[in-house]
Amino acid sequence: MENIFPFLFLGAIYSLLEPSPAVARLHFFVFCAGRVVHTLAYLLRLRAPTRSVAYSVAQLPCFSMALQILLAAAPYW
Repeated sequence: MENIFPFLFLGAIYSLLEPSPAVARLHFFVFCAGRVVHTLAYLLRLRAPTRSVAYSVAQLPCFSMALQILLAAAPYW
């Protein structure tokens, strides 16, 4: 939950920027894969760094989308 709501917010705003469909798909796939691995690591009690790495991987698309949103908004400041 800690990164799902920010992802939904950033994903919605990012989608309004009309990004390349391939790039948007990549962002959404990486986030989804990270969350699935994070959940499996939690349920299967995998070793310690697995969950942390999965969480970090799922954060990468959020940072990327936030940066692209800021870059798109910068000319209007």
